[in-house]
Amino acid sequence: MFRDQEFSSDLGSRAVNRINNVRTMRGLQFAEDASPMAHPIRPDMVIEMNNFYTLTVYEKGAEVIRMLHTLLGEENFQKGMQLYFERHDGSAATCDDFVQAMEDASNVDLSHFRLWYSQSGTPIVTVHDDYNPETEQYTLTISQRTPPTAEQAEKQPLHIPFAIELYDNEGKVIPLQKGGHPVHPVLNVTQAEQTFVFDNVYFQPVPALLCEFSAPVKLEYKWSDQQLTFLMRHARNDFSRWDAAQSLLATYIKLNVNRHQQGQPLSLPVHVADAFRAILLDEKIDPALAAEILTLPSANEIAEMFAIIDPIAIAAVREALTRTLANELADEFLAVYNANKLDSYRVEHADIGKRALRNTCLRYLAFAEPTLGDKLVATQYHQADNMTDALAALSAAVAAELPCRDALMQEYDDKWHQDGLVMDKWFILQSTSPAANVVETVRGLLNHRSFSMSNPNRVRSLIGAFASSNPAAFHAEDGSGYQFLVEMLTELNQRNPQVASRLIEPLIRLKRYDEKRQALMRAALEQLKGLENLSGDLFEKISKALA
Repeated sequence: MFRDQEFSSDLGSRAVNRINNVRTMRGLQFAEDASPMAHPIRPDMVIEMNNFYTLTVYEKGAEVIRMLHTLLGEENFQKGMQLYFERHDGSAATCDDFVQAMEDASNVDLSHFRLWYSQSGTPIVTVHDDYNPETEQYTLTISQRTPPTAEQAEKQPLHIPFAIELYDNEGKVIPLQKGGHPVHPVLNVTQAEQTFVFDNVYFQPVPALLCEFSAPVKLEYKWSDQQLTFLMRHARNDFSRWDAAQSLLATYIKLNVNRHQQGQPLSLPVHVADAFRAILLDEKIDPALAAEILTLPSANEIAEMFAIIDPIAIAAVREALTRTLANELADEFLAVYNANKLDSYRVEHADIGKRALRNTCLRYLAFAEPTLGDKLVATQYHQADNMTDALAALSAAVAAELPCRDALMQEYDDKWHQDGLVMDKWFILQSTSPAANVVETVRGLLNHRSFSMSNPNRVRSLIGAFASSNPAAFHAEDGSGYQFLVEMLTELNQRNPQVASRLIEPLIRLKRYDEKRQALMRAALEQLKGLENLSGDLFEKISKALA
């Protein structure tokens, strides 16, 4: 996976590829780490091997390899790769063999680092800082803890490569120094708590922390809005600019979820909209990066910000923030949308970025003014000469529930119903719709001419997307989403237990929800547990969830 990620980064935008990798980690893999199926990237024991082709093994596993690259540097990492091939090419090899080759080639002690292979869960790294203007010293105190998981109650401190940068008030990077010597920007955090002191810091710095997501951890630091908007403008690392925007949004997402739960009106300060306006109007920024910065965290990413997940509040807040930004920046979104129109379709990096930014603007415009949004979306769909633009228009119509939605969805169906892979996109849009009757819609589509319960791709696109990517509907308070999934899993239990095992994931995370939903989810799991000839794939996950 690490090799594939690097290959994609070399071919396209490195920053955008890194952002997409991190979205997967934060929105999906972190949830797996917090579930009853939490496991290390190298499990010691499994009941059903099919259940361990997971995000943890593959995505987190890739992050562990990336950490080795970060710790050792490109030259030593390549030496380690060559030694690994010399020793093991053509033979079976283990994770320990790989790490040993890296250790021997670099002369770096990786004994503590090996714990990443055997310890499960997502570490939480908390950072406190202090600046002394008289001594020009800046202090970072970094602590780490990993919450217990079902199979591992006790956790040990890990070896965490923690990349940082310090910026002065003009946006210049302050060199890291201690005792007159330069300090490497990747700090080796190996203890439960460590303190790092830097000298000759001539101005109270704005820190960029966990740069490039240098370790698969959750970061806790009390950012100010001023610090985050500063990093959005000045960070020299594109990932840090995006991450600052995500942290700024997270502040007001969490605040507004709390306000929604208390029945209070939702709000977004003007300076937040202004920060995103600056990104939108920055002509020097890569359009692909701008599109990522302007995209709100997914519902799954937002869910990982809370110990107890409120899917209804999250959906309401996400839509409210979308509409607020859309209305505040409507003129700018329209101007940028028009400015990025392309004459023809080309698979080139510059054009890919412009399409991404233009389609991001279109999605906001769909929420800003229904009449204009409806016209723009319908026009783009009908004039699109590529699937990217057509699907972006269709997605905007569905998300904003525009008047043109049903007609466009029908046109797409009529044109593509014989192409299963193209129809998978359509089924995903149907099953992730915010419409109130989405459960009934998904039920009805079980009889669609392009759908088959015997085709895993169709099942994942319709049933899987509903359960995993439409949490507000799946976690409906009446339990209708759970009951629908139970019915589907009952049929898939014998037909395709591996697919059934993938689809049950959202249901086994019951302990992340309120008591009422927990009771409904537990009842659904008990119902499945009572099935005759319950597959081993489902049995393992159900039994762990109910333990």
